[in-house]
Amino acid sequence: MNVRKEIPLLVIVILPFLYLGYLYADLPETVPTHWNLQGEIDGWGSKNMLWIIPFATGFLGYVLLSLVPKIDPKGQIKQMGAKFYQLKFITVLFLTTLGLYILYASQQQSMSSPKILFILLGVFFTALGNYLPSVKPNYFVGLRTPWTLENTTVWKKTHRLAGKLWVGGGLLIIVSTLLLAQSQNFIVFFVITAIITIIPLVYSYIWYKQEKVKVG
Repeated sequence: MNVRKEIPLLVIVILPFLYLGYLYADLPETVPTHWNLQGEIDGWGSKNMLWIIPFATGFLGYVLLSLVPKIDPKGQIKQMGAKFYQLKFITVLFLTTLGLYILYASQQQSMSSPKILFILLGVFFTALGNYLPSVKPNYFVGLRTPWTLENTTVWKKTHRLAGKLWVGGGLLIIVSTLLLAQSQNFIVFFVITAIITIIPLVYSYIWYKQEKVKVG
């Protein structure tokens, strides 16, 4: 592990803990813990529960992604080098930002703009889309289907297509979030997510069959 590279990630991970520690004394004993699709509070709990958020977002993401190279039986993740670090950075930054926003909403006792969550997700999808084409075959990261794992060509084609779809889908989520009502954003988000996930999976099977025909 390159300690120097880990320092920026550790700084990012610790931010929600510091933020909550700064707010904690001034928080009421009961705070919002859940919101509905319209951004209205529909769940309350003890402020002690808020400590779960820093652990369940950036911290958990960092720990899991740090463990993956160590448990990878074939060492494929380590071979990705800087590319895996980029994925780790993108994911930890997204999860930490999400955690900070939830803490802020709890402190304000209002999620004044639920659209921010969808915009964050759109940015995250776009970032992942730019990353996917560079992912090499492995058992932990990317679109891991029986067909992509068995055939390197299928893996490359699937991730090249998925990258374009996720970039386009992420940008579309951002634009639709800014233009549509909150209730519509929820539907659009799940439709886009389903499309950009299902299409590469279906095409990976089709490409696999075509590659089998060529070999045959």
